[in-house]
Amino acid sequence: MTKKTTPSGFGLQPGQCGIELVARFAHQVTGVTVSEDNRIFVNFPRWTEDTAVSVAELLPGGEVQAYPDEEWNSWRNARKDEVTPDDHWVCVQSVVADGRGSLWVLDPAAPAQSHVVDKGPKLVRIDLATDKVKQTIAFDDKAAPQGSYLNDVRFSPDGKTAYITDSGVQGAIVVVDLGSGKAQRVLDGDPATQMKKGLNVKADGKVLRRPDGRGVEFSADGIELSGDGEYLYWQAIKGDTLYRIATAALLGKDASDKVEDYGLNGVSDGLLIARGSNTMLLTSVEENAIRMRDLDQGPGAPIQTLVHDERLRWPDTFSQGPDGTVYVTTSHIQDSANFKPDAPAALPTELWKIRPAG
Repeated sequence: MTKKTTPSGFGLQPGQCGIELVARFAHQVTGVTVSEDNRIFVNFPRWTEDTAVSVAELLPGGEVQAYPDEEWNSWRNARKDEVTPDDHWVCVQSVVADGRGSLWVLDPAAPAQSHVVDKGPKLVRIDLATDKVKQTIAFDDKAAPQGSYLNDVRFSPDGKTAYITDSGVQGAIVVVDLGSGKAQRVLDGDPATQMKKGLNVKADGKVLRRPDGRGVEFSADGIELSGDGEYLYWQAIKGDTLYRIATAALLGKDASDKVEDYGLNGVSDGLLIARGSNTMLLTSVEENAIRMRDLDQGPGAPIQTLVHDERLRWPDTFSQGPDGTVYVTTSHIQDSANFKPDAPAALPTELWKIRPAG
Protein backbone atom coordinates (compact mmCIF):
# COMPACT_ATOMS: atom_id res chain seq x y z
CA MET A 1 0.00 0.00 0.00
CA THR A 2 1.33 3.43 -0.94
CA LYS A 3 1.50 5.82 1.98
CA LYS A 4 -0.28 9.12 1.44
CA THR A 5 2.08 12.06 1.64
CA THR A 6 -0.30 14.84 0.67
CA PRO A 7 -3.94 15.47 1.56
CA SER A 8 -6.27 13.88 -0.96
CA GLY A 9 -8.63 15.49 -3.42
CA PHE A 10 -7.12 19.00 -3.35
CA GLY A 11 -5.12 20.43 -6.23
CA LEU A 12 -2.66 22.70 -4.40
CA GLN A 13 0.49 21.00 -3.13
CA PRO A 14 2.39 21.71 0.11
CA GLY A 15 5.39 23.95 -0.38
CA GLN A 16 4.50 24.66 -4.00
CA CYS A 17 2.16 27.62 -3.54
CA GLY A 18 2.29 31.36 -3.17
CA ILE A 19 -0.13 34.17 -2.48
CA GLU A 20 -1.43 36.89 -4.78
CA LEU A 21 -2.87 40.17 -3.56
CA VAL A 22 -6.55 40.65 -4.36
CA ALA A 23 -7.28 43.85 -2.45
CA ARG A 24 -5.96 46.17 0.23
CA PHE A 25 -8.27 47.75 2.78
CA ALA A 26 -7.99 50.85 4.93
CA HIS A 27 -9.73 49.05 7.80
CA GLN A 28 -9.37 45.82 9.76
CA VAL A 29 -11.00 43.03 7.78
CA THR A 30 -12.00 39.63 9.17
CA GLY A 31 -14.52 37.76 7.00
CA VAL A 32 -14.58 37.02 3.29
CA THR A 33 -16.91 34.96 1.16
CA VAL A 34 -17.33 34.29 -2.55
CA SER A 35 -20.78 33.57 -3.98
CA GLU A 36 -21.60 30.97 -6.61
CA ASP A 37 -21.56 33.71 -9.27
CA ASN A 38 -18.12 34.90 -8.12
CA ARG A 39 -19.14 38.03 -6.19
CA ILE A 40 -16.76 38.75 -3.30
CA PHE A 41 -17.97 40.13 0.04
CA VAL A 42 -15.94 41.20 3.08
CA ASN A 43 -16.67 42.61 6.51
CA PHE A 44 -14.99 45.03 8.91
CA PRO A 45 -15.77 44.61 12.64
CA ARG A 46 -15.84 47.54 15.04
CA TRP A 47 -12.92 46.38 17.17
CA THR A 48 -10.67 49.43 17.41
CA GLU A 49 -12.42 51.77 14.99
CA ASP A 50 -15.98 53.03 14.53
CA THR A 51 -15.76 52.04 10.88
CA ALA A 52 -18.07 53.61 8.30
CA VAL A 53 -18.56 50.35 6.40
CA SER A 54 -19.29 47.03 8.13
CA VAL A 55 -20.27 44.82 5.19
CA ALA A 56 -19.10 45.46 1.65
CA GLU A 57 -19.02 43.99 -1.80
CA LEU A 58 -15.58 44.08 -3.39
CA LEU A 59 -15.86 45.68 -6.81
CA PRO A 60 -13.68 44.66 -9.79
CA GLY A 61 -11.40 47.66 -9.31
CA GLY A 62 -10.72 46.80 -5.68
CA GLU A 63 -13.10 49.38 -4.22
CA VAL A 64 -15.53 48.40 -1.47
CA GLN A 65 -19.23 49.23 -1.76
CA ALA A 66 -21.42 49.23 1.34
CA TYR A 67 -23.74 46.23 1.29
CA PRO A 68 -26.64 45.79 0.92
CA ASP A 69 -26.85 49.59 1.10
CA GLU A 70 -25.65 52.65 2.98
CA GLU A 71 -28.55 52.54 5.43
CA TRP A 72 -27.69 49.11 6.80
CA ASN A 73 -24.14 50.42 7.29
CA SER A 74 -25.15 53.65 9.01
CA TRP A 75 -24.73 52.51 12.63
CA ARG A 76 -22.04 54.41 14.54
CA ASN A 77 -20.89 53.78 18.08
CA ALA A 78 -20.71 57.53 18.52
CA ARG A 79 -24.44 57.96 17.85
CA LYS A 80 -25.84 54.58 18.81
CA ASP A 81 -28.96 56.13 20.34
CA GLU A 82 -29.98 57.45 16.93
CA VAL A 83 -29.89 54.16 14.99
CA THR A 84 -31.80 50.95 15.76
CA PRO A 85 -29.51 47.94 16.28
CA ASP A 86 -31.90 45.28 14.98
CA ASP A 87 -31.85 46.49 11.37
CA HIS A 88 -28.33 47.94 11.10
CA TRP A 89 -24.86 46.39 11.25
CA VAL A 90 -23.44 46.94 14.74
CA CYS A 91 -20.21 44.89 14.75
CA VAL A 92 -20.16 42.29 12.00
CA GLN A 93 -17.75 39.38 12.36
CA SER A 94 -18.58 37.03 9.50
CA VAL A 95 -20.14 36.88 6.03
CA VAL A 96 -20.96 33.57 4.33
CA ALA A 97 -22.55 32.93 0.93
CA ASP A 98 -24.55 29.70 1.16
CA GLY A 99 -24.40 28.65 -2.50
CA ARG A 100 -28.18 28.90 -2.62
CA GLY A 101 -28.45 32.50 -3.72
CA SER A 102 -28.10 34.12 -0.32
CA LEU A 103 -25.48 35.98 1.68
CA TRP A 104 -25.66 35.50 5.44
CA VAL A 105 -24.24 38.14 7.77
CA LEU A 106 -23.41 37.30 11.39
CA ASP A 107 -23.49 40.29 13.74
CA PRO A 108 -22.44 39.59 17.37
CA ALA A 109 -23.17 43.27 18.07
CA ALA A 110 -20.30 43.67 20.54
CA PRO A 111 -18.11 46.61 19.48
CA ALA A 112 -14.55 46.32 20.79
CA GLN A 113 -15.50 42.72 21.69
CA SER A 114 -17.09 44.14 24.80
CA HIS A 115 -20.68 44.98 25.77
CA VAL A 116 -23.31 43.24 23.65
CA VAL A 117 -25.70 45.88 22.34
CA ASP A 118 -29.30 45.09 23.29
CA LYS A 119 -31.32 43.74 20.34
CA GLY A 120 -28.18 43.79 18.19
CA PRO A 121 -27.05 40.13 17.85
CA LYS A 122 -28.48 38.64 14.67
CA LEU A 123 -28.06 36.45 11.63
CA VAL A 124 -29.30 38.14 8.47
CA ARG A 125 -30.04 36.64 5.05
CA ILE A 126 -29.71 38.82 1.96
CA ASP A 127 -31.05 37.68 -1.42
CA LEU A 128 -28.20 38.11 -3.89
CA ALA A 129 -30.55 38.42 -6.87
CA THR A 130 -32.23 41.53 -5.46
CA ASP A 131 -29.64 42.67 -2.88
CA LYS A 132 -32.46 42.92 -0.33
CA VAL A 133 -32.67 41.62 3.23
CA LYS A 134 -35.12 38.72 3.30
CA GLN A 135 -34.72 37.29 6.81
CA THR A 136 -33.42 38.44 10.18
CA ILE A 137 -32.94 35.98 13.02
CA ALA A 138 -32.54 37.90 16.27
CA PHE A 139 -30.65 36.27 19.15
CA ASP A 140 -31.87 36.85 22.69
CA ASP A 141 -29.68 36.88 25.79
CA LYS A 142 -29.95 33.10 26.09
CA ALA A 143 -28.32 32.56 22.71
CA ALA A 144 -26.03 35.60 22.89
CA PRO A 145 -25.58 36.59 26.56
CA GLN A 146 -23.36 39.40 27.79
CA GLY A 147 -19.76 38.30 27.30
CA SER A 148 -20.58 36.42 24.11
CA TYR A 149 -19.05 37.10 20.73
CA LEU A 150 -20.69 35.12 17.93
CA ASN A 151 -17.84 34.49 15.58
CA ASP A 152 -18.37 32.38 12.48
CA VAL A 153 -21.12 30.30 10.87
CA ARG A 154 -21.64 27.29 8.64
CA PHE A 155 -24.80 25.91 7.02
CA SER A 156 -26.04 22.36 6.66
CA PRO A 157 -26.17 20.98 3.09
CA ASP A 158 -29.99 20.98 3.20
CA GLY A 159 -30.04 24.67 4.12
CA LYS A 160 -32.09 24.10 7.27
CA THR A 161 -29.52 24.60 10.05
CA ALA A 162 -26.78 27.04 10.96
CA TYR A 163 -23.88 26.30 13.31
CA ILE A 164 -22.16 29.25 15.01
CA THR A 165 -19.11 29.45 17.26
CA ASP A 166 -19.11 31.77 20.28
CA SER A 167 -15.56 32.93 20.97
CA GLY A 168 -16.53 35.05 23.99
CA VAL A 169 -15.57 34.64 27.62
CA GLN A 170 -17.45 31.32 27.79
CA GLY A 171 -17.30 29.49 24.51
CA ALA A 172 -20.19 27.54 23.00
CA ILE A 173 -21.76 26.38 19.78
CA VAL A 174 -25.08 27.94 18.79
CA VAL A 175 -27.35 25.78 16.64
CA VAL A 176 -30.03 27.66 14.68
CA ASP A 177 -33.14 26.27 13.01
CA LEU A 178 -33.31 28.61 10.01
CA GLY A 179 -37.00 27.94 9.44
CA SER A 180 -38.24 28.83 12.90
CA GLY A 181 -35.35 31.05 13.95
CA LYS A 182 -34.97 29.06 17.17
CA ALA A 183 -31.42 29.12 18.52
CA GLN A 184 -29.93 26.80 21.13
CA ARG A 185 -26.56 27.06 22.88
CA VAL A 186 -24.81 23.72 23.17
CA LEU A 187 -21.46 22.68 24.65
CA ASP A 188 -21.76 25.89 26.66
CA GLY A 189 -18.76 25.95 28.96
CA ASP A 190 -17.59 22.55 27.72
CA PRO A 191 -13.78 22.15 27.76
CA ALA A 192 -13.85 21.64 23.97
CA THR A 193 -15.22 25.15 23.37
CA GLN A 194 -13.04 26.96 25.91
CA MET A 195 -9.66 28.66 25.86
CA LYS A 196 -6.79 26.34 26.76
CA LYS A 197 -5.31 27.12 30.13
CA GLY A 198 -1.62 27.88 30.12
CA LEU A 199 -1.40 28.43 26.36
CA ASN A 200 0.04 31.73 25.17
CA VAL A 201 -0.51 32.87 21.60
CA LYS A 202 2.61 34.26 19.98
CA ALA A 203 3.34 36.52 17.03
CA ASP A 204 6.79 37.32 15.64
CA GLY A 205 8.17 34.87 18.18
CA LYS A 206 6.84 36.76 21.20
CA VAL A 207 3.81 36.23 23.42
CA LEU A 208 1.06 38.66 22.47
CA ARG A 209 0.08 40.88 25.41
CA ARG A 210 -2.30 43.79 25.73
CA PRO A 211 -1.15 46.85 27.69
CA ASP A 212 -3.03 45.50 30.75
CA GLY A 213 -1.15 42.21 30.54
CA ARG A 214 -3.92 40.08 29.04
CA GLY A 215 -3.07 37.87 26.12
CA VAL A 216 -5.17 36.61 23.23
CA GLU A 217 -8.47 35.53 24.80
CA PHE A 218 -10.72 33.86 22.19
CA SER A 219 -12.70 30.68 22.82
CA ALA A 220 -14.35 28.54 20.09
CA ASP A 221 -13.68 30.39 16.85
CA GLY A 222 -12.73 28.58 13.63
CA ILE A 223 -15.53 26.32 12.40
CA GLU A 224 -16.15 24.03 9.47
CA LEU A 225 -18.66 21.43 8.36
CA SER A 226 -17.84 18.27 6.45
CA GLY A 227 -19.13 18.22 2.89
CA ASP A 228 -21.85 15.74 3.75
CA GLY A 229 -22.86 17.75 6.81
CA GLU A 230 -22.29 14.81 9.15
CA TYR A 231 -19.46 16.32 11.23
CA LEU A 232 -18.88 19.77 12.69
CA TYR A 233 -15.27 20.81 13.39
CA TRP A 234 -14.02 23.76 15.47
CA GLN A 235 -11.25 25.03 17.70
CA ALA A 236 -10.46 27.93 20.00
CA ILE A 237 -7.88 30.50 18.93
CA LYS A 238 -6.38 30.30 22.40
CA GLY A 239 -6.02 26.60 21.85
CA ASP A 240 -4.22 24.14 19.62
CA THR A 241 -6.66 21.24 19.40
CA LEU A 242 -9.21 20.48 16.69
CA TYR A 243 -12.52 19.07 17.92
CA ARG A 244 -15.41 17.50 16.09
CA ILE A 245 -18.86 16.08 16.80
CA ALA A 246 -21.45 14.31 14.70
CA THR A 247 -24.09 16.94 13.93
CA ALA A 248 -26.80 14.41 14.77
CA ALA A 249 -25.47 14.35 18.36
CA LEU A 250 -25.18 18.11 18.91
CA LEU A 251 -28.64 18.63 20.37
CA GLY A 252 -28.58 15.44 22.46
CA LYS A 253 -28.40 15.53 26.25
CA ASP A 254 -25.03 13.76 26.19
CA ALA A 255 -23.45 15.93 23.47
CA SER A 256 -20.36 16.57 25.58
CA ASP A 257 -19.66 12.84 25.67
CA LYS A 258 -19.81 12.70 21.88
CA VAL A 259 -17.12 15.34 21.25
CA GLU A 260 -13.95 13.93 19.69
CA ASP A 261 -10.45 15.30 20.14
CA TYR A 262 -9.28 15.27 16.52
CA GLY A 263 -5.62 16.06 17.05
CA LEU A 264 -3.38 19.09 17.25
CA ASN A 265 -3.69 21.89 14.70
CA GLY A 266 -1.55 24.41 16.53
CA VAL A 267 -2.89 27.93 17.04
CA SER A 268 -5.34 28.56 14.22
CA ASP A 269 -8.10 31.01 13.39
CA GLY A 270 -9.86 30.01 10.15
CA LEU A 271 -10.74 26.51 8.92
CA LEU A 272 -11.79 25.34 5.47
CA ILE A 273 -12.53 21.89 4.07
CA ALA A 274 -11.71 22.18 0.38
CA ARG A 275 -14.71 21.48 -1.80
CA GLY A 276 -15.01 17.90 -3.02
CA SER A 277 -12.28 16.66 -0.69
CA ASN A 278 -11.57 15.86 2.93
CA THR A 279 -8.60 18.21 3.02
CA MET A 280 -8.71 20.79 5.79
CA LEU A 281 -6.86 24.09 5.41
CA LEU A 282 -6.03 26.02 8.56
CA THR A 283 -4.60 29.45 9.14
CA SER A 284 -1.43 29.28 11.21
CA VAL A 285 -1.34 32.68 12.86
CA GLU A 286 1.91 32.16 14.75
CA GLU A 287 3.84 31.07 11.65
CA ASN A 288 2.37 33.47 9.04
CA ALA A 289 1.30 30.40 7.10
CA ILE A 290 -1.51 28.33 5.64
CA ARG A 291 -1.29 24.68 6.60
CA MET A 292 -3.27 21.59 5.69
CA ARG A 293 -4.17 18.10 6.85
CA ASP A 294 -6.00 15.09 5.46
CA LEU A 295 -9.00 14.38 7.70
CA ASP A 296 -9.22 10.87 6.25
CA GLN A 297 -6.00 10.09 8.10
CA GLY A 298 -7.65 10.73 11.46
CA PRO A 299 -6.48 12.69 14.52
CA GLY A 300 -2.85 11.76 13.97
CA ALA A 301 -2.64 13.16 10.43
CA PRO A 302 0.53 15.14 9.73
CA ILE A 303 0.14 18.91 9.41
CA GLN A 304 1.82 20.19 6.25
CA THR A 305 2.61 23.75 5.23
CA LEU A 306 0.84 24.80 2.04
CA VAL A 307 2.33 28.29 1.93
CA HIS A 308 4.48 30.39 4.26
CA ASP A 309 4.77 34.11 3.64
CA GLU A 310 5.62 36.94 6.02
CA ARG A 311 2.83 39.00 4.45
CA LEU A 312 0.29 36.62 5.98
CA ARG A 313 -0.12 38.80 9.07
CA TRP A 314 -2.68 36.86 11.08
CA PRO A 315 -4.36 34.88 8.30
CA ASP A 316 -7.96 34.94 9.44
CA THR A 317 -10.83 33.66 7.28
CA PHE A 318 -11.01 31.42 4.21
CA SER A 319 -13.45 31.22 1.34
CA GLN A 320 -13.37 29.09 -1.79
CA GLY A 321 -14.66 30.50 -5.05
CA PRO A 322 -16.74 28.57 -7.60
CA ASP A 323 -13.61 27.87 -9.67
CA GLY A 324 -11.84 26.38 -6.65
CA THR A 325 -9.68 29.42 -5.86
CA VAL A 326 -9.01 29.77 -2.13
CA TYR A 327 -9.11 33.28 -0.64
CA VAL A 328 -7.86 34.33 2.80
CA THR A 329 -7.97 37.60 4.72
CA THR A 330 -5.12 38.90 6.86
CA SER A 331 -6.56 40.79 9.83
CA HIS A 332 -3.23 41.86 11.40
CA ILE A 333 -4.54 41.28 14.94
CA GLN A 334 -0.99 41.37 16.32
CA ASP A 335 -0.51 44.82 14.74
CA SER A 336 -3.77 46.30 16.07
CA ALA A 337 -4.23 48.92 18.77
CA ASN A 338 -5.36 46.15 21.13
CA PHE A 339 -1.75 44.95 21.30
CA LYS A 340 0.17 47.98 20.04
CA PRO A 341 -1.23 51.15 21.63
CA ASP A 342 0.50 53.37 19.08
CA ALA A 343 -1.10 51.54 16.14
CA PRO A 344 -3.64 53.43 14.04
CA ALA A 345 -7.31 52.78 14.85
CA ALA A 346 -7.93 52.25 11.13
CA LEU A 347 -5.63 49.31 10.51
CA PRO A 348 -4.63 48.50 6.90
CA THR A 349 -5.29 44.85 5.99
CA GLU A 350 -5.50 42.63 2.90
CA LEU A 351 -7.29 39.92 0.97
CA TRP A 352 -5.16 37.29 -0.78
CA LYS A 353 -5.70 34.29 -2.99
CA ILE A 354 -3.57 31.15 -2.95
CA ARG A 355 -2.02 30.10 -6.23
CA PRO A 356 0.53 27.57 -7.45
CA ALA A 357 4.07 28.93 -7.34
CA GLY A 358 5.76 29.99 -10.52
